[in-house]
Amino acid sequence: MNNRRYKISEVSAQLSLTQDTLRYYEKIGLLNTVERSASGIRQYTAGDISRLRFIQRAQKMNFSLAEISELLTMRQDPQHARDEVRLLTSTKLVEIEARLEELSSLRNELQLLLNLCRNTKGDCPIIENIETAGMA
Repeated sequence: MNNRRYKISEVSAQLSLTQDTLRYYEKIGLLNTVERSASGIRQYTAGDISRLRFIQRAQKMNFSLAEISELLTMRQDPQHARDEVRLLTSTKLVEIEARLEELSSLRNELQLLLNLCRNTKGDCPIIENIETAGMA
């Protein structure tokens, strides 16, 4: 078992998180209260780092901090939280698919604006079209 303790600066560097972010996660309860040395220095465990990696990955999956808090609770007993995890993940997938459609539409619109600009002699109509886009 790894009993090594890590200073906040080590965890920050290892995970590319700011020290303020680490303190914030602890403050809002995403991370359990981190042990302190006699002089008050935070001492993170391998378990803390694992939890932080879980948080990072969940954020990359576009889960909010509130949703991550729910996932962390479910992580404690995944067999009994199976339906809740599935529902939360399904809802997130629907949100991401809607966002992908929106991004695809924006990409097409930007491509059209670039083509208009390339094929126009004189002023480029991008600025004018950004202002009026979506007003029709």
